[in-house]
Amino acid sequence: MDKPGEKAELVHGSCFCGAVRFEFALPTLFCGHCHCSMCRRMHGAGYVTWIGVPTQQLSLTAGQEQLTVFASSEHGKRSFCNTCGSSLFCQSSKHPEIMDIVLANLHETIDREPQAHYYFSDRADWTAIGDVLPRFGGKTGTEPLAAESAGHMTTEKHA
Repeated sequence: MDKPGEKAELVHGSCFCGAVRFEFALPTLFCGHCHCSMCRRMHGAGYVTWIGVPTQQLSLTAGQEQLTVFASSEHGKRSFCNTCGSSLFCQSSKHPEIMDIVLANLHETIDREPQAHYYFSDRADWTAIGDVLPRFGGKTGTEPLAAESAGHMTTEKHA
């Protein structure tokens, strides 16, 4: 918690072309790698690293008109720049008070490093993971995986 009169540290970010710019106040709520099939396809990558911040801490500072919101599921909305295509935000009706932000779009460092892998049982089989972070998976993507199942692929897919 900030001391009275002390300004919260701001972190800035943007899309690739800079049309959409944003800022948020620390602290973040989490930082984790998501291996779900939607994130992989949306980003064209083996996994995406997200951070979470309370929605009220996030401000768009430029490019509101460039931001396109796409309903990616019955409960999720993903936002991207309609000029360069950068994926920026994801919000779920399951936790509307939290905004997920793509870590790679930030201009400064944040208050934590990635803490875990989520939807790990849904990961691409060509993705090599060499860290020792906790791995979660199963139907919710957040169920702890036994050490033996965390190391190899299952057929379960996130919708």
